[in-house]
Amino acid sequence: MKSRSGMSFFFVILLVIFLAAPQTLLARYTPSHGWNAFSQTDEVALGKQAAANVGKQLPLLPENDPVTVYVKHLGAQLAEHAPGDKWPYEFHVVNQKEINAFALPGGPVFVNLGTVQAADNEAELAGVMAHELSHVVQRHATRAASKQQMAQLPLAVIGGLLGRGAGGQLAQMAASFGVGSYFLHNSRQAESEADLVGTDIMYDTGFNPKAMSDFFEKLEKEGGARGPQFLSDHPNPGNRAVAVQREVRTLPARSSYRSDSSEFRAVKAEVANMKPLTAQQIAAQQQAANPAGAKGRLPASDLPDQATHTFQHKVYQVAYPQNWQVFGDASSAVTIAPPSGVADNAIAYGALINEYQAENGASVDTATHDLLNSLKQSNPNLRVIGNDENITVAGRTGKSVELIGDSPIQGADGKPLKERDWLVAVPAAQGNLLYIVFVAPDPDFNSLRPAYDKMVHSLRLK
Repeated sequence: MKSRSGMSFFFVILLVIFLAAPQTLLARYTPSHGWNAFSQTDEVALGKQAAANVGKQLPLLPENDPVTVYVKHLGAQLAEHAPGDKWPYEFHVVNQKEINAFALPGGPVFVNLGTVQAADNEAELAGVMAHELSHVVQRHATRAASKQQMAQLPLAVIGGLLGRGAGGQLAQMAASFGVGSYFLHNSRQAESEADLVGTDIMYDTGFNPKAMSDFFEKLEKEGGARGPQFLSDHPNPGNRAVAVQREVRTLPARSSYRSDSSEFRAVKAEVANMKPLTAQQIAAQQQAANPAGAKGRLPASDLPDQATHTFQHKVYQVAYPQNWQVFGDASSAVTIAPPSGVADNAIAYGALINEYQAENGASVDTATHDLLNSLKQSNPNLRVIGNDENITVAGRTGKSVELIGDSPIQGADGKPLKERDWLVAVPAAQGNLLYIVFVAPDPDFNSLRPAYDKMVHSLRLK
């Protein structure tokens, strides 16, 4: 017969197991992990830059608007229960009629006002937001970008990648996370994963996860003009409701869930009389604000500042307009461009700086022509204009060459604009060439040349 103390110890062990069960024995969907070329620091920086670009492209409600304040509050509640790494989540409301929402790398989440208007209760809105948080948790955007990066799609400008490794290719990828980005059009597998992680986030926040799949199914049934963009960006992975219910069954049963709140009802009353802009109206506003956009001209905010910052590379240093951005690091190829200087994954405005490994003993002239041949092989439409000229840069004699090619920006006729490229090459260490390619659509190049000249004259080799 067991002693009383032995029985007490046995019951203590049972009690410990029982109390631990919700945490340790709970069956939950495990977030997937895939190869990712981006560090978490890069991902956060990328998301912040992309969010800033989105803010320039889409009309956002003010941060102190009651609708934005409410969405931020709801988002913070959901983010507390997001599994894995704690990203710096932030939430914004887009004053747009179409039902949609999207998440950028590293935490920024955007919800269209039309989505708030379409939600019948707080749980449905929470479902959309939990789903978007899950894309951040799963790092879907940068994992997709990493696969694209491995494919090494050539840039339209000169056919060369922006850098060696993730850091050097941030410029190319940053442009890919803008509005309508390929990387925000999620795969069915990514949607399935986001549904399941979102289910757990909703459950832990007190909502019935079924509201998430119900809202998506409602959009599919309504179809028409109310939900095409959302359904395009968030394709149904198949049996969505069944998969969500299967995941719910792995969680402890609950007798009740959160469904609505006085805050949500107040916001619903607020948005009922609001008239958000349609996608067509937003596009028209953008065109009115930048009437020369069809010709590829930069918005006034991206024209080069007179004030400069200095970038320190292990091979050189260079000054650049303070309102432009540097992508790359001290040991990679580097791109310096304005926020709106990238189109269709290619540099439309800015400068690319890299080294070219010349043949042993090759002169600057020979090495430059070898470089030109390499560039033209990558981009057959690229051709030299006139003759190359000598140029003195940082006390060294180099070569200056003007080229013409196709811009990634289309004109009003739907055809690529002509692009002007200015190649400056100077001898660097170990017989290499340091070269800069300055890029702009041909109609705009002369207006940017003073800024490009300033960068050349600021260049110092180490």
